[in-house]
Amino acid sequence: MFRNHLKIAWRNIVRNKTFSVVNILGLAIGIAACVLILQYVSFELSYDNFHTKGDRIYRVRQDRYNEGKLSTQWAAGAQAAGNSFKAAFSEVEDYVKVLRRGPAVVDYKEKSLKVEKVYIASQSFFTIFSYPLIAGNPTTALAEPNTVVLSETVARRLFGSENPIGKTIRQNRRDAVKVTGVFKDFPVNTHLQPDYITPYLTFIKQVGPDNNPDNAWQWDGALSYLLLRPGVDPKALEAKFPALVDRLAGEEHRKYRSAAVYLLQPLRDIHLYSHFMNEAEPNGDGKTVYLLLAIAFFIVVIAWVNYVNLTTARSVDRAKEVGVRKAVGSLRSQLILQFMTESVLLNALAVGLALLLVALALPTFNELSGQQLSFSLLGSSLFWLPLGGLFVIGSFFSGLYPAFVLSGFKPVVVLKGKINTSRQGITLRKSLVVFQFVASLFLLVGTLAVFEQINFMRKQSLGINIDQTLVLNPPIVANDSTFMQQMAAFKAELLRQSGIRQVAASSVVPGQASDWNAGGIRLKGMDESKGKQYRIIGVDYDFIKAYDLKLLAGRNFAKAFGSDPKAVVFNKMAIRQLGFDDPAQAIGKQIDFWGETFTIVGVTNDFHQQSLRDAYEPLILRLIPDVRGFFSIKLATTNLNGQIDLIRSEWNRFFPGNPFEYSFLDERFNSQYRADQRFGQVFGLFTLLAIVVACLGLFGLASFTTAQRTKEIGIRKVLGATVGEIVKMLYREFTVLILVAFVIATPLAWYAVTQWLQSYAFRTSLPWWLFVMPLLVVLLTSLLTVSLQSIKAALMNPIKSLRSE
Repeated sequence: MFRNHLKIAWRNIVRNKTFSVVNILGLAIGIAACVLILQYVSFELSYDNFHTKGDRIYRVRQDRYNEGKLSTQWAAGAQAAGNSFKAAFSEVEDYVKVLRRGPAVVDYKEKSLKVEKVYIASQSFFTIFSYPLIAGNPTTALAEPNTVVLSETVARRLFGSENPIGKTIRQNRRDAVKVTGVFKDFPVNTHLQPDYITPYLTFIKQVGPDNNPDNAWQWDGALSYLLLRPGVDPKALEAKFPALVDRLAGEEHRKYRSAAVYLLQPLRDIHLYSHFMNEAEPNGDGKTVYLLLAIAFFIVVIAWVNYVNLTTARSVDRAKEVGVRKAVGSLRSQLILQFMTESVLLNALAVGLALLLVALALPTFNELSGQQLSFSLLGSSLFWLPLGGLFVIGSFFSGLYPAFVLSGFKPVVVLKGKINTSRQGITLRKSLVVFQFVASLFLLVGTLAVFEQINFMRKQSLGINIDQTLVLNPPIVANDSTFMQQMAAFKAELLRQSGIRQVAASSVVPGQASDWNAGGIRLKGMDESKGKQYRIIGVDYDFIKAYDLKLLAGRNFAKAFGSDPKAVVFNKMAIRQLGFDDPAQAIGKQIDFWGETFTIVGVTNDFHQQSLRDAYEPLILRLIPDVRGFFSIKLATTNLNGQIDLIRSEWNRFFPGNPFEYSFLDERFNSQYRADQRFGQVFGLFTLLAIVVACLGLFGLASFTTAQRTKEIGIRKVLGATVGEIVKMLYREFTVLILVAFVIATPLAWYAVTQWLQSYAFRTSLPWWLFVMPLLVVLLTSLLTVSLQSIKAALMNPIKSLRSE
């Protein structure tokens, strides 16, 4: 019986080629798009899922408050938090502290290598996390100072085929360290990505016993992780933190009015839901992931709607077949099984085509999304389970309603040719078409909103000049005693070149968050409780001039003023936080900065140190003439390659042994919007696919409608109707449906876009064309789609069409 159903289903698919192609292609595109998005979502949700103790690992993050108001939120909090919580609470089985450091240059024999990501970690790192060691003991690899654990890649590049364990390497041409372990390169789907890990004990040894970080509650920067004992309630443990912190650090917090609240963050939530200060690596966005999941749902539902629409629309053509089958004894259950078999076969063909589309589209999708999805996923349950689910659900739900409609015809009525499409059936088809257009309009508005916001952020004045700026990464290897002289000589040599206008040095450059957060800063003579938190940027004498920062009051740093080594320049938000509305009032005022006295010599405008996603921050430019940071070089030449070669030559002369690494600041700054651009591109791609699938359904529906009205079209032509009038008649019905969809989609899209924009401190307004343009696009696309069939029918000889009836 099943074999017979299968044969009949295949014959029907072959006989009705147009409808079959439209259905299979629409379903294939919908399933392929959905599978791609599901792979992306599955990958994002897989971060840190491989840790065997992952359900018991929590990161301690902190919220800092000034005078009862939330001032900063940190991923990396106080140095003392992890060890203090372990010592005080039996619920904590173990802890680990992780600190990020800048790059390092390591040497072994004749080989020299720059290592990008240097981490400091306490002893339990490899026993709490499930990062496997290829060589070495996970319990003791980080147990001694002046040792190091290398990634597999770094070890191979540095030692080749030699066994690295026990070998001594030199770090930054100064420190000799012994290799005690080699770890397998961390997978992409983890929020920690070190190349080189040194023990926390080395860090303690470097800062000295008088500055033991294990006792420091005002020293931020440590990523602290707790391994809780089985069955421990993290919320109950979290509730015990305030009393302990008040006992150990309450005096410091009350002194600076900078209370800290410590919160437990599940390890597996970090990648998608953590965007705080001092994150280990850039994280993903949970909202984006689930929004893409909603798009996947829209696309595949649009494809299923096409199938339901086209199958029920053809009910008149299939009515006589049903009547004959019932007349010769077929049961309704047998007819339902027949139509469900057609649905399963058609969905199976669509799945096969979808697999081919996924294979072809995967490289492009990876490029757009910035992910590393590969064909290896084809052997994973993460691929086959969603695909199988789509096939079963699609076959069942898209086939069930048409099967019941078609099998319900009465043979006496249909064999007399009296079958008419029911009002309920017409209403359902129109409702489904409206749903398709609502989804298409909604997605189009969303796509335009994303690119409008990106364009808005790029066009806004930053308050700082980043044009024609070449940025050199900080020198890694340098002699502390001679660095000031090296730096001054290097700048002087560069300024002798005609293609260079300005050279400045700073701890960070625009587009980069300052990790230097200073609390307790207040006006000299004020009570300690009035201290506030500020972000600090260390700069040299030339920074303000090089970046064309506008001074609202006061002056720039100047070597002529003997007091300038203790000088600071505030931005407008910083002096407002200090209590001044007029910038001029702040000039000459002295501040207490961690026990030292500094003088405010200038006030600049507020400027965007980071992207426009972030609000202005209270910034202090602190003069550090020998700041070991980035060099910002203002160019005045079109011969960039030649100028860069000259700069490289001087760099190698003054900073030998340091890699010469440069970037252009405008590109560096705009790279902050890369995630938004990728999201916009992916969103736009799937919006396009949703519209294509909707138009395929519209094409099929228009074909059917035209075929059903062939006789009417012939009569109208005989009575003098023009081709344009006939096309207008056929298009009018779909136009009404699109306008209804527009009325429904507009408020939904407006609300969704408004909510999405709330995550940006500086955001675009929503212009009227953002909603009207998608309507025009859908109207035009629909007109072209409907016209393909309408014009063909309108041009047909009326005698031929009337004869065929």
